[in-house]
Amino acid sequence: MQALFLDGTYPVDMAKAASRLRALREAAGLSVRELARQIDEQHSNLVYWETSGNLPRSNVLLPLARALGVSVEELLGQPKPRRSATPASKLGQLFDAASRLPRRQQQKIVELLQPFVREHSVDLATANGSAN
Repeated sequence: MQALFLDGTYPVDMAKAASRLRALREAAGLSVRELARQIDEQHSNLVYWETSGNLPRSNVLLPLARALGVSVEELLGQPKPRRSATPASKLGQLFDAASRLPRRQQQKIVELLQPFVREHSVDLATANGSAN
């Protein structure tokens, strides 16, 4: 992200920036006033940014991106960084999906995983203990 700021200007097309900001706000289901309240700015500033294509001060970008549910890079029009699904992120995604299941199904997952985790945690502890 630092590379975006090195030359002192944002690499954006003003018309695209204006329409992108408005589209992101509308996609988030926020009015201009609600978004302004969330980021502690005047609503007239948001109207200006949306109509002129000028971007807000750098100290507003992060709160604005968070309120809109996007990254600062996406807010500035950069492509969303692609992340490869590592085993840890796959596991996180799986647990996130499992957390939305009904309680009874969540309990079945817990019953299935607990013995597996216990068994392999002991293996790890034994391996770490023998390495010392």
